[in-house]
Amino acid sequence: MIRRNWNINLEEMIEAGVYFGHGTRKWNPKMAPYIFAQRKGIHITNLTRNVLFLSEACDLVFDAASRGKQFLIVGTKNKAVVSIEWAVISARCHYVNKKWLGPMLTNCSTTETILHKFGDLRMEQKIGRLNRFPKRDAVMFKRQLSRLQKYLGGIKYMTGVPDIVIIIDHQEEYMALRECITLGIPTICLIDTNCDPDLADISIPANDDAISSIRLIINKLVFSICEGRSSYIRNP
Repeated sequence: MIRRNWNINLEEMIEAGVYFGHGTRKWNPKMAPYIFAQRKGIHITNLTRNVLFLSEACDLVFDAASRGKQFLIVGTKNKAVVSIEWAVISARCHYVNKKWLGPMLTNCSTTETILHKFGDLRMEQKIGRLNRFPKRDAVMFKRQLSRLQKYLGGIKYMTGVPDIVIIIDHQEEYMALRECITLGIPTICLIDTNCDPDLADISIPANDDAISSIRLIINKLVFSICEGRSSYIRNP
């Protein structure tokens, strides 16, 4: 894998508060190599390592995007929702940002059946057929459609399992991570000082409680995906 320059500098990471970890009482000892110091009861991560692993992740997603691979971004905590929605628009990624309805990946056939039903309901609504049902049935179908859009709207165009899954806070999204591990899907995880860095293929140490930190990491990954997509379009 060729290493590229993704213009990741320490100043912007400091401004985004990427280096702030959790309190020293709430940490995973496996994160020790990623921790630089502690200040007022809070762990401070090593920004040099943050940059190193973020760059490695950017290289990976660029190479995958340049080969037309599918990405799934998972982050259901409120502070990640907006950043993920923007990423989807920019990089044409699939996403889950409300609730992980497991087993979403390991039971792919059931997921595909539900997505097919979701597609049928969307088409029925588009052509106005839902309004032709008796009122009681129409209300039921519209309620189903609303729920499917809320929880599965981000994967409605996903065919099969994704090639790479990007996870914001794998403690919060542990079910999604376990499914990826079971299926052997490569994962990139934004991890804080209370996480296990060994669970993901690439772990990016960063503050997973600050919107600015999450946005910075997502933006860098999305930019790399977009660059890879452009390369794929130019060289099909």
